[in-house]
Amino acid sequence: MRRTTTLLLRHGGGRIPQPLADVLVCPLSKKPLRYCEVSGSLISDAVGISFPIVDGIPFLLPKDGKLLEDHQDKSGHETSPRQSSD
Repeated sequence: MRRTTTLLLRHGGGRIPQPLADVLVCPLSKKPLRYCEVSGSLISDAVGISFPIVDGIPFLLPKDGKLLEDHQDKSGHETSPRQSSD
């Protein structure tokens, strides 16, 4: 725990150190998370939830996660709305 705290303090700011990011998983799906540069959060592609990082500390409680918007794909890029076949 002490080593992790030292890494977080040394690499403060919005990002988390790579060694820590390599071991973090989604608390819901237990699948790997990826870092989103745009939102500065960790994304679970498996369930479509974004977890915030505040002062270098990832908030991975399920209540802290936010569902990704319907108009965005899981990579965080906007997609065009689907055309109806009227």
